[in-house]
Amino acid sequence: MHTKMSVRSVSVIGLLVAMEIILARFSIHTWNLKIGFSFVPIVVAAIFYGPVAGGLVGAIGDVISAVLFPVGAYFPGFTLTAFLTGAIFGWFFRKNITAVNVILSVLAVQVAVSQFMNTYWISFLYGSPYWPLFMTRIYQTAAMIVVETAGVFLIDKKLVPVLKKYEVM
Repeated sequence: MHTKMSVRSVSVIGLLVAMEIILARFSIHTWNLKIGFSFVPIVVAAIFYGPVAGGLVGAIGDVISAVLFPVGAYFPGFTLTAFLTGAIFGWFFRKNITAVNVILSVLAVQVAVSQFMNTYWISFLYGSPYWPLFMTRIYQTAAMIVVETAGVFLIDKKLVPVLKKYEVM
């Protein structure tokens, strides 16, 4: 993790924010399921630059997405959960990436942040009863646990070595 950010690091983080915004637009939607890959640039930022950068990629991406592609009014609770997602990944990956760290980080993000916090924000915003909404969101959380776990393993084994080899990060 860098204590002082270089111009190159800030530029790469800016590109990761742009990738997060683009990937957030291309998610798979059904009536009760949303599977997306916007976590990829957040995880990359968290791996290379730590929890704060991972969190900022998520939060800045959320704010810019809300301005450019609004789906209702902007709500800061979702920005907080986007920040926490990157911060959690960065905290778990701050020393090294192990199978245990991958599984625990994905569970923390999907259960604590997505299932509990985002369900609360949706309930708060739309006045829906929390627990029935919670139950309908379990399928999405379960699907994203699988997708994110596989995704983080692939990022670590395939993408990170390429980015290091070509000195992108």
